[in-house]
Amino acid sequence: MDFSYSARTDALLETLETFMTDHVLPAEKVYDAQIAANTNKHEQPAVMRELQETARSQGLWNLFMTHDGLGAGLTNLEYAPLAEVVGRSIIGNEAINCSAPDTGNMEILAMFGTEEQKKDWLEPLLDCRIRSAFAMTEPAVASSDATNITSTIRRDGDEYVLNGRKWYTSGVLDPDCKLIIFMGKSDPDGPTYRQQSMILVPADSPGIEVLRDLPMFGFHDRLGHGDVQFTDVRVPASNMLGAEGDGFAIAQGRLGPGRMHYAMRAVGMAERALEMMCRRSLDRVAFGAPLADRGVVREWIARSRIEIDQIRLLVLKSSWMIDTRGNASARSEVAAIKVAAMEVAHKVVDRAVQTFGAAGVSDDFVLARLHAITRALQIADGPSEVHLRTIARLETKKYR
Repeated sequence: MDFSYSARTDALLETLETFMTDHVLPAEKVYDAQIAANTNKHEQPAVMRELQETARSQGLWNLFMTHDGLGAGLTNLEYAPLAEVVGRSIIGNEAINCSAPDTGNMEILAMFGTEEQKKDWLEPLLDCRIRSAFAMTEPAVASSDATNITSTIRRDGDEYVLNGRKWYTSGVLDPDCKLIIFMGKSDPDGPTYRQQSMILVPADSPGIEVLRDLPMFGFHDRLGHGDVQFTDVRVPASNMLGAEGDGFAIAQGRLGPGRMHYAMRAVGMAERALEMMCRRSLDRVAFGAPLADRGVVREWIARSRIEIDQIRLLVLKSSWMIDTRGNASARSEVAAIKVAAMEVAHKVVDRAVQTFGAAGVSDDFVLARLHAITRALQIADGPSEVHLRTIARLETKKYR
């Protein structure tokens, strides 16, 4: 296995690290202040538009996209260290147009969309002229098992009629959100994995009602996590993504890369938390000595370094396997990094919070938000237990 960075990755890393240090990290508090000052808290703040223009001018744009020459064309192994650097900031991904849910939506449009669908939706998403949302999870069922989904997509002449309630529909409250990708059952009596479909829904379609903006451990995201009711929403039949019954397969194609990206960024979150913990432990004196001289804090720092390096290597291995052997060969590894990366990131952030004391649970530092994000992402895109189930099934299969 060769995890050496390519010449292109090295060049992009140098530019990206400077961009993050000089522009993104100093803009974090400005970003929050502008959101607080906006009448609509979900409107993109002006500082983000400035960051995006700078990112474009420096060639730091759509780095995640590999399909059809639409993005940077990086391999997973090339993108992983870049995603780690961007993951150090909560606003980093948005600055370079590599943030969820748009990344996943763009990928499935590139893979399954018609030419007309790509022109209408993919091109403006790649250009960041619009934003999008993904409506899959439902409050009434365990959506970690997609076969449980109860929302319906019913054919009526040249249209489909959509009904159902979705929640944690990320991105739907952004005023720039113009597209919702909706997953529902189009053939409830069909084969188990051919019952679901995905369809493209203009966000201003009649019958869509955002019931509330859901918090995440008390934090409200700028893009919004919507609780959304779809009532007799009509869309043209041409808006079907792929063919009827392709929904489950498309979901797997969408969530796989998303899990990779989350794990890559988790390494960056953990690195930032470790850096903050180290700096704090050197600055703070308790009972006559810096915290860094205390055995327990030294152990936290040492274990954090070991664990971060472990998950980084597992992320790189998974990326290398997908690039060289295909997605199927890395199923266990991708499942493993989704579990391990978020668990480690959360553990390191938790240690940093403890090191900061009262300041760690305040809004003065980013740690409280990172604590919430790293915990929530142990549920999002499939809870850890689903991935552990996959790993165990693949592992025991060797001995059957």
